Amino acid sequence: MVLAIALAIVTADIGKTNGFLYLDKLTGVSVALVFFLHGLGLSPSAIKAGISNWRRHTYIQAATFIAYPILWLIFGDLLLAYMPAALVFGFCYIFVLPSTISSSVAMTSVGKGNVPGAIFNTSLSSILGIFITPFLIHLFMGFKGVELDLMASIISIAKLLFVPLIIGQLARPLLYTFAQKHKTIVNKIDKYVILLIVYNAFCNSIADGIWTSFSIQMLVTSIVLCFITLLLMVHLIQWGARRCRFELADEVTSVFCGSKKTLAAGIPMATAIFDGNTDLGMILLPIMLYHPIQIFYCAILANRYATQKG
Repeated sequence: MVLAIALAIVTADIGKTNGFLYLDKLTGVSVALVFFLHGLGLSPSAIKAGISNWRRHTYIQAATFIAYPILWLIFGDLLLAYMPAALVFGFCYIFVLPSTISSSVAMTSVGKGNVPGAIFNTSLSSILGIFITPFLIHLFMGFKGVELDLMASIISIAKLLFVPLIIGQLARPLLYTFAQKHKTIVNKIDKYVILLIVYNAFCNSIADGIWTSFSIQMLVTSIVLCFITLLLMVHLIQWGARRCRFELADEVTSVFCGSKKTLAAGIPMATAIFDGNTDLGMILLPIMLYHPIQIFYCAILANRYATQKG
C-alpha cells in the first residue's frame, strides 16, 4: 500500500484515469474478473442466503443514509463557524453519498465477509443514492434538484457486478475444480485489485492538484476531519453490528459496505447537483481526500479481519 502511494507521487500522469496505463479501464476489467471469480466460487444456496438477510441490509442502508447524515445535523453548524462554507458543504456531500461498490466488495472478500451480501447492498445503495443523495443535498444545503439517468446507472451496475457474477455462476460446473486447485493465486487477486485502485486514486488526486490547490492548514484540517469521520463511523458500525449479534461475516460486510463512500459516482453526481457553482473544486476536496483514506484504512482492517477469522 505504501509503495503504491509512493509510486503514485512520482508517476501520477502515468497512473491517472485516462493516463498512459489507462488504469481506470484496467481496474474495471480487474473488478469484473474479481466478480467472475466470486460467481465461480459461490454456490446458489450461498447467494440466496446472502440476499435474504433483511436485518443486515436494513442495518447497512441505515448506516449509509441515516447515521452519516446525522453527523451533519450534529456538527454542520460548528463546521460552518470555523471553515469556508464550500469546504464544509463538501463534508456534507460525503455524508449523503451512497456506498462505493468495487472496493467495498473487494475488502469484504479479503476480510472473509459475506460477499453476496456486499454485492447486493452496494448495488442497492448506488440505486437508492440516485434519489436520496440529491434529496438530502437539497434538504441540508438548499441546492435545487438534479436530473440523473436511473436506467443508465442500473445498466452500469449490472455490467460491473451482475454480468460477471452470472457468467461465473454459469461457468462454475466447468471451472470450479480448476479454481480450487489454484486457490492460492485466486485468493490474491482481490488484494492486487485493491492496490490498483489505491494507486489510481492517488494518481488522480495528485494529477488534479488537490495537494497544492489549497493552503496547508486547510488541507491538514480536511485530512484530519476525514480520518476522524471514517474512524468514528467504522467503529460505530462495528459496535452496532456486535450489539445486533451479527455473525463475524455479516459484521465484516456491514463495516465495509456501511462506512465507505463512492468517489466514482460522487464526482459525476456533484457536477450535476452543483452545476455552475464556482466552488465545485473545494466542494469535491473532502470526498477526493476521503476516498484514498478509506481504502487505506479499510484495507488494513480487512487483513485484520482475515487473520481473526483464520
